[in-house]
Amino acid sequence: MTIGKVVGTVVTTISHPDYKRRRLLVVQPLTLPGDPAVGDFVALDNTHAGIGDTVLVNREGNGARQALNQPDGCVISVIVGIIDSLHIPSWG
Repeated sequence: MTIGKVVGTVVTTISHPDYKRRRLLVVQPLTLPGDPAVGDFVALDNTHAGIGDTVLVNREGNGARQALNQPDGCVISVIVGIIDSLHIPSWG
């Protein structure tokens, strides 16, 4: 699982049948200060998330397919939740 922020959408004229009727969103993984930056990725939206939302993403193919109820689906990343708030305690 990855926590990230939705930073964009993907618009396609032709897409894989498994993506029909689903939005593709660009997600920027959130990292802690001092951690190396991680590249953005595309995820199928299963939650009606929008730009600016903090989301929980399943980035493991088998789990993503189970979340979508598509056992043979061509998918690796799927947004499975919108996070309302996040608290990271200080370890100092």
